[in-house]
Amino acid sequence: MLRLPHNVPRSPLRQVAQRLVYALACLFATVAIVYADRGGYHDNAGGPMSFLDCLYYATVTLSTTGYGDIVPYSAGARLTNVLLVTPLRVLFLIILVGTTLEVLTERTREQYRQQRWRSSVRDHTVIVGYGTKGRSAARTLTGHGVPAKNIVVVDPEPRAVDAAVAAGFAGVTGDGTRNGVLMRAEIQRAKELIIAAQRDDTAVLVALTARQLNPRITIVASVREEENAPLLRQSGANAVVTSSGAAGRLLGMSMLSPSAGEVMEELITYGSGLDLIERPVTKAEAGRAPREIGDLVVAVKRGHRLLDHDDSEAAELQLTDRVIVIHRVDRRDPIPPGQR
Repeated sequence: MLRLPHNVPRSPLRQVAQRLVYALACLFATVAIVYADRGGYHDNAGGPMSFLDCLYYATVTLSTTGYGDIVPYSAGARLTNVLLVTPLRVLFLIILVGTTLEVLTERTREQYRQQRWRSSVRDHTVIVGYGTKGRSAARTLTGHGVPAKNIVVVDPEPRAVDAAVAAGFAGVTGDGTRNGVLMRAEIQRAKELIIAAQRDDTAVLVALTARQLNPRITIVASVREEENAPLLRQSGANAVVTSSGAAGRLLGMSMLSPSAGEVMEELITYGSGLDLIERPVTKAEAGRAPREIGDLVVAVKRGHRLLDHDDSEAAELQLTDRVIVIHRVDRRDPIPPGQR
């Protein structure tokens, strides 16, 4: 099931209560109109029109029952029925059937939104698994300028999908190892896939399935055990992050050098001041040495090779290069997606 972000709907009980208030308002408005001109109505039972008679007439009139025992006979009463009571009757009926109409309209609107989304979405990012790792990845992407509408979350837990939709992402409830579920996330037209599954075997199956459906997609996966990383790379992952190993190395670094640990935590946490990013070389930077540009260059990516900042081949930057730099980020000026 595909779910797109939308405004939080009101509760059904609140909607029914609101419609009941509107219906009662129409009823008492009709009673007041009839009671004000009660002399122009004729009751077959005889006697003058009482308040109870006006309430009875308003009820059977608005419900279109119309027993005919009380009728307007004066010209003023009939004109009042035409100009005031009839519109109230129509409004009363609209309120009564409004819940059904709203449900049908909402379903039609949701189907139209899904069809429009499927026809327009492409080059988006799919995140399989919306636990701690998946949520952190989504926050990092949006913090670096990726629009929330370009992120689709896949998770078998409905609560996780609800949280993703509430955050502004599209969500698909289902098992990410199945072709049908990934196809509902439009994996065949996606640009990137982040696998943040809780189990390593699930991550392998997701990578195999996604690579079969989209051979050109870039896959970044997370595994718990380092020994499973080679298997995941063979399954089609472009990059593999060992969560337990990375956490252990960060713990060891923080123990040996707390300051270095703080710097590393700052580098991998978006919005804390320093970010480790990959971006293209600008025209103004082409032909210059890595140390001569504004950001601190850590490495240079040239083609399929990754060169150290002090490598002799990287002494002069080329326009086709990409640089991995330490960049001080202003939260008001997020990094464009093309410079991640």
